[in-house]
Amino acid sequence: MLSARIELGFRTCTIDTSARYQKASKRSAANFPQDDVMMTPLVSEVIWFAGIACWYIIRYPFERKAKKVSVRKSLFGRRESSILGAAFVGLVAVPALYSATGFPKSLDRPFIPAIAWLGAITLCAGLWLFFRSHADLGRNWSISLEIREQHALVQSGVYRLIRHPMYSSFFLLALAQLFLFPNWFAGAVGLLGVGILYAFRVRQEERMMRDSFGNEYLGYSAKTKRLIPWVI
Repeated sequence: MLSARIELGFRTCTIDTSARYQKASKRSAANFPQDDVMMTPLVSEVIWFAGIACWYIIRYPFERKAKKVSVRKSLFGRRESSILGAAFVGLVAVPALYSATGFPKSLDRPFIPAIAWLGAITLCAGLWLFFRSHADLGRNWSISLEIREQHALVQSGVYRLIRHPMYSSFFLLALAQLFLFPNWFAGAVGLLGVGILYAFRVRQEERMMRDSFGNEYLGYSAKTKRLIPWVI
């Protein structure tokens, strides 16, 4: 039996994917040219969930360290939990449901190996940016909107170019999901979840930073973009 256990810090789900993977393997051998056998629907799904596992492996040590630093101000509550939950559903729960059941099959699209390879590259880029965001923040990182004791405004590393590289990494992960899953719903729902996370969080986060760092943050905002260097 092949099963997958995916954990995002506040949710855990376990799925049995053995039957569907066996069927996918048989379909792949029959439907794809020999040159494309290395990238099949089964392989693309495995790549995605391996990426989610790497996501948690990257975050775990920073999460442990963050718990040792006292919090001076926190905006975590029911609203914040709901926003994080929306991202979890889009990036993990729906892809897991699709992998286990094939639902919704009516929204399947043709599987194109070249697009799946692009998804794998995008996934690697998102994970790299996710790691750099944590590493550059160091002890200032937190999973929710918090200001820690002796909190510093980080303006080095990737933060020298953009203010919210972690959101950028989430959008890259969601884009990879779209490329890797040959289903319009299971593929695109990650972008919806991350979009909700970003839309309902970023302004509140920046307001908290302005309140904490004043003119220093205003000056930093004036010379950086939020997500893509020199663009947006």
